[in-house]
Amino acid sequence: MVRFQDKKALVTGASGGIGSAIARMLLAEGARVAAADRDVADINATAHLPGDLLDPAYADDLPNAAHDALGGLDIIINNAGVITRGAVTETSDDDWRLSLGVNVEAPFRICRAAIPILAAGAGGAIVNTASCWGLRPGPDHALYCMTKAALASLTQCMGMDHAHQGIRINAVCPNEVDTPMLRTGFIKRGFDPDTALAELGQTVPVGRVASAGDIAEVVLFLASDAARYMCGALVEVNGGKPVS
Repeated sequence: MVRFQDKKALVTGASGGIGSAIARMLLAEGARVAAADRDVADINATAHLPGDLLDPAYADDLPNAAHDALGGLDIIINNAGVITRGAVTETSDDDWRLSLGVNVEAPFRICRAAIPILAAGAGGAIVNTASCWGLRPGPDHALYCMTKAALASLTQCMGMDHAHQGIRINAVCPNEVDTPMLRTGFIKRGFDPDTALAELGQTVPVGRVASAGDIAEVVLFLASDAARYMCGALVEVNGGKPVS
């Protein structure tokens, strides 16, 4: 099935595990894809838009740049994200600026710029990557939980505010996902990533940690016409595991 033939999509965080899976699946289903990240040279995409999401000018211009590069714009995937671990007392000003900048400010700026572009066309879809941890916070991730909660709330508000323009705005909310970012986190804490992932998988009712593809499949569903009646939805993809 080719759900996205001739659709034009912007994917942020395209070099990460989930982002690269999203870009790959969209391309396979006929979409033209603009990949945005710090370094997208190795990502298979129609257009490459490298840059730093902490730069307001870059984030503000991304939808317009994607529109020009692809010859239109139908889908925005705000997938880029960072994880800062620790309690508030362990959080630095740099942690604050990075987490707020990437997880909240960048998607806000991108949505603000993209909505008029989508509204001027035939409408479209925006999918944000939030987190289960933003809906029910877990321990020792105060900044991460706060920023993902903000993105979830922003998604719900925009979903209501812009549905009448033919723009569907929803979010996917994963729990743990087997990505380079998760593996790097284990390494930084002195754990063998394969062993840690296997042990973590035993805590998930379905028996394993999610793959990047598991999340990307739901993102593509939300971006597709099959989700045509969904606006402001927060879709948890957690293998049955609650945040704890």
